[in-house]
Amino acid sequence: MVLKVFFPSCCSSAESGILVGRWLSEQSSAVILAVVHFPFIPFQVKQYLSEVQRVTKVSVSVLGSWSNSKQEKEENLSKFLEDLGTIFSHEPWIQISKEGDSKFWSCSTFQKHSNNPKEEVILVYYDQRKVMLSHLHPPLDTTTSTDQETDDASKLSAIFHTVAKSKMLFMTDRYNDGPIKLTHWQSDGAEASIIVELMKQASVPACMLLAFLLSLVSGICRSRVLKFWPLSFLWRKLSTCEQLGHRLQHLQVISSNKKAQTQTQLMRKANIFVSLLIDVALGILLMSWLYRKNRIGHLADTLIPVADHVAEELQDLLQWLMGAPAGLKMNRALDQVLGRFFLYHIHLWISYIHLMSPFIEMILWYVGLSACLGLTVALCILSDIIALLTFHIYCFYVYGASYLLALCCSQSCCSSCLQLHSIIWCLPCSVCWW
Repeated sequence: MVLKVFFPSCCSSAESGILVGRWLSEQSSAVILAVVHFPFIPFQVKQYLSEVQRVTKVSVSVLGSWSNSKQEKEENLSKFLEDLGTIFSHEPWIQISKEGDSKFWSCSTFQKHSNNPKEEVILVYYDQRKVMLSHLHPPLDTTTSTDQETDDASKLSAIFHTVAKSKMLFMTDRYNDGPIKLTHWQSDGAEASIIVELMKQASVPACMLLAFLLSLVSGICRSRVLKFWPLSFLWRKLSTCEQLGHRLQHLQVISSNKKAQTQTQLMRKANIFVSLLIDVALGILLMSWLYRKNRIGHLADTLIPVADHVAEELQDLLQWLMGAPAGLKMNRALDQVLGRFFLYHIHLWISYIHLMSPFIEMILWYVGLSACLGLTVALCILSDIIALLTFHIYCFYVYGASYLLALCCSQSCCSSCLQLHSIIWCLPCSVCWW
């Protein structure tokens, strides 16, 4: 008969001791759950295992001994571990040994009341953490499956059931002050588990507080105050307001205390959370880059010369259009009126830029600070700033379209219409990069 021993890979570096697990007699299999280290009192071990068996309803017992010989003083330990079989009296008594850092292990069994005390043993390694956190799905179609497949599935489910039900056994770690020291998949994770549990306990009131604040903000946004002009106009036109509205909805979905009913809702929550996390991480990277080496100051100092250069190019273009562009004969009076009109607007725009120059660095500083809300929020604020700085281009279109509509009503102004059309389309094309 072949005996199968399922040994957890997390116990391969454990110190010498005794093997604790469950014996499956119908399968001739032993599922090792943990290793109990020396020193220990056998009565305390039996009492502890009986308490675990009472709570978990799993017949946990001492199945054998584990020897991990790392020093010379442990060479005679194997005889002592073999004698422990008389104290705990389990048949068969499993003996697993490992010599130092060797890759070769020795696994054998010992039975006193048997004609064949030595049996063939198959040692199977398994990841205890993955088995603990996994769920074994039974065959869907039991009518077409063979008896052999059903039997194999039941044997495998017994192993999964044993590991999953032994949760109480995994609650004892090496930092425990109790008389029994165990090695299992949670031996080194007790402190981290405590931190995780504390975070779970703190996340509930934090989510409740965040949900309350978000509901308060959304209530203010839905109030009638924002429906009056010009607040309603700004809320619809500014991309920052639109982005903040979307961000508010995403935070409400994430901080909701309602459990996801379907897999689609769960994936939607996860996608929103991951996208929000990536957005905030990229925003923090942008913020750290801007505030390093005074890049905001250099950017503010570069803005005024670039604006002056654009204004000069526009003025040169208007002077060229006010004359005879490309040899075309234009209406002299209309040239002067429209040219001076647009030159005046450019003068107002560049004066506005110079008036705002002392505050540009502070504005950019706050825009960089807003990147902690996410990269998309900072980009939306930058888009709104560029739209406000280039508002004069929109004025050119409005005024030029009004003149063009008025002049096109008369059939005798075709040349004037052509001239105005060229002015309207040449101006924006020259500053579209700005």
